[in-house]
Amino acid sequence: MTPGPDGPASPDESGAVGSLSRTLRHGAVISAGTFAVLQIVAFAQIVVLARLLTPAEIGLFAAGTVLTGFLVSTSADGLAVALIQRRGSDVRDAADTVFWASLGAGVLLSAAALACAPLIGLLFDSDAVGTIAAITSGVTLLHALTVVPDALMQRRFDFRRRLIVNPVVAITNAGVAIGLAVAGHGVWSLVIANYASYGVWVVASWSLGRWRPGRGTPSVALWRELARFSFPLVVNGTAWRLREVIETAFVGRRLDEGAVGQYRYGRRLAMLPGTAVVEIGAYVLLPAFARIAGDPERFRAGFRRALAAVWTVSAVLAAVLVALGEPLVVTLLGEPWREAGLAFAAMAGFGLGEGLGAVSDEAVKGSGRSHLLHWTTAVSLVSTVVLLVALLPYGLLGVGLAISGANLLMGLTAVVVAGHVTGTPVRTVLGGLVPALVAGAVAVAVVGALEHLVVHSDALPLPLALLTLVGEILLVGAVFLAVLRLVAPTLTAELVSSVRRFASAAG
Repeated sequence: MTPGPDGPASPDESGAVGSLSRTLRHGAVISAGTFAVLQIVAFAQIVVLARLLTPAEIGLFAAGTVLTGFLVSTSADGLAVALIQRRGSDVRDAADTVFWASLGAGVLLSAAALACAPLIGLLFDSDAVGTIAAITSGVTLLHALTVVPDALMQRRFDFRRRLIVNPVVAITNAGVAIGLAVAGHGVWSLVIANYASYGVWVVASWSLGRWRPGRGTPSVALWRELARFSFPLVVNGTAWRLREVIETAFVGRRLDEGAVGQYRYGRRLAMLPGTAVVEIGAYVLLPAFARIAGDPERFRAGFRRALAAVWTVSAVLAAVLVALGEPLVVTLLGEPWREAGLAFAAMAGFGLGEGLGAVSDEAVKGSGRSHLLHWTTAVSLVSTVVLLVALLPYGLLGVGLAISGANLLMGLTAVVVAGHVTGTPVRTVLGGLVPALVAGAVAVAVVGALEHLVVHSDALPLPLALLTLVGEILLVGAVFLAVLRLVAPTLTAELVSSVRRFASAAG
């Protein structure tokens, strides 16, 4: 079946088990492939810009875009999820309603960001930060234009957003930023690249989304219905981005712009494993959970399988960060970025919490009970502030540990909530997390001791250091799998079977 531009997803709403499973495997394979491309681009951008720009210049951009980044992530994503989850025959009306609501919000929030730019400069005691905040205020409006085309593509399992839009946007950002940095434009290379990537995003989404406003009838009543569903998601997204605002403000006020740059790069690197989980799995989980939520047995089994797979992958990646995070960053970015390496290693818990939340939050959203996300929102905000206040005296290492702790608490809360929604006993869910945790701890102990007591890869010549680190990363994986097979043979067999199915889908 060829879906219309805003028609029902394929497979259909009833979703036969085999058809939906094949679609999910196909989607995950596509997401994995495009994610690999995106990560190569992002990693190359980080490494090259770290050699071209100073930590202080990176810090200026991070501070100057803290408000627009916050607004972009919270302005319309809740309505997008409501559109993806929407059941019934009024999808065209819902799409038009979401478009006009998002556009209006984008205009208002861009104006608000421009008006608040001087306050951002005062917060960080920097005129340059205030100027960057003012100039970048327009990206909120550009993002609002992508909401409906992107949501409709995701709703109907149209993976061209993953295959085309995301890579083109990433390559544009990296290419413009690196080119202008080489030309000596400093922090402004990042500002211009930001606008260029959003412009490309708008053009690509509208070109591929095959949707235009005017095909449906927007209504205030429908907006209110969608808003009731999306409000908890907006609150949750606001809390998520507010955490980053709080972290940046704490670091900028208590430390300096260089520390903000170190924090920014450490956080970006630490986000890569968590982003991998979201990009590869969660993108297909929301529409899938929305279709099977009416079948309690399938819903429960699907949640447990997805959580086990995502948690295991997250645990292996976290083990790599803890054991090898600092030498990895120093080898790739240079000695001036050692503090970012410490923060990177300390933020290993970020990906673990992200993995738990990626599956659990999508299950809650798919069930239509999004109001329960308020629990994770509250835990996220409170734990971030408390842990930052307690650990900031320890510098960027303390900031990294605070971020890890807050994300883990948030993820565990999400698991408890999702267990309630799916009818899965919490004890059973949490017990299933233990084997991968044990395997990760053993891998960290073995490889971490080897690296920090014997090898010291960051002191080796660059080619040899890179080869050594690759070998140590493979060793982490080997030790992890060996221990996991020993303590949880059934889980290991299920995961191997899943990998084979995905490999078959890729073929």
